[in-house]
Amino acid sequence: MSTLLNDGQVSQSPLKLVLAGGYGGIGRAVAQEAQRLGMDVFILDLPASIERHQVEGLPHFAMDAKDPDSVDRAMAQAAARLGGIDACVNLIGFMTAPQSLASTSIDTWQEVIHGNLDAAFYLSRAALPYLHKSDRAALVHIASGLGAWARPNFGAYGPAKAGIILLTRQLALENAPAVRVNAVAPGAVDTAFLRGGTGRSDEQDAPSLNPGSYGQVVPLGRIAIPQDIVGPVMFLLSDAAAYMTGQTLHVNGGTYMP
Repeated sequence: MSTLLNDGQVSQSPLKLVLAGGYGGIGRAVAQEAQRLGMDVFILDLPASIERHQVEGLPHFAMDAKDPDSVDRAMAQAAARLGGIDACVNLIGFMTAPQSLASTSIDTWQEVIHGNLDAAFYLSRAALPYLHKSDRAALVHIASGLGAWARPNFGAYGPAKAGIILLTRQLALENAPAVRVNAVAPGAVDTAFLRGGTGRSDEQDAPSLNPGSYGQVVPLGRIAIPQDIVGPVMFLLSDAAAYMTGQTLHVNGGTYMP
C-alpha cells in the first residue's frame, strides 16, 4: 500500500518478502539485507535448517519443498503473518556428489529433480495467488549457471536447473503484467551447499570443489561469496527492474558469458 506524504512524495509500505530456503548461506545474506532495507521477511525452510540457523525475531515456518501440501501450508502461514505477499525468492536446491548421467541412478535422478525443479514449481504455484493481489509483485528463482552451461559430471543437477530457467520464462509470460518473474544463476558460491547442504548435512563435509583452486580459473580471481548474489536478487525485487521479466542474471565472475 502507498501513502502520500506532505511534500507530495509517495511512500510505500514495507515489502512483504517470503524467502524459501532462507536459512541457507545465500538465503541468510538475502534476509539480512532485506531486513536492513526495512522489508518484512518470512522464512520457509527445512526443520533442521531452522533449528540450526534461526534468527531471533525473524518469523519462520517449517516446510518440505518436495511436498506440495507442505509448501501450500507454509505459504499460507507466511501470507497470514505478513498480511499478504509482495515478493518471493526461491533459494531451495541441492546437488549430489559429482557423477555422470550414465552412472546416475533412477533414485538419485528423481531426488534431484524433485528437490530442485519440482520444488520450484510447487513454490511458484503456491505463491502466485498471493502475488497477484500485490501491485508490486515479484518472484525470483535461484537457478545455476550449470542450467545453461553444460559441464561434465553434474548428473541431474544441470538439467534440473535448466528446467528452472525455462520455468521462469514460462511463468513470466503467463503472469505478465501482474507478476514479474526472473532468475539469478550463480556460479559456485562458497557456502554449505558445497559441503552437503544446509539442513541436509552437518555442513562439515569436504567441499565438492576446492574454493581456492576454483577461484584461480575465475576471471575475477575468486569464488563467489553469498553477498555477491544479494545485490542481483535485490535488484530484481526492486522498482529498478520494473521492466524486466523472464530474464536470468548470470553471476559468476566471468566464468560463463552467454
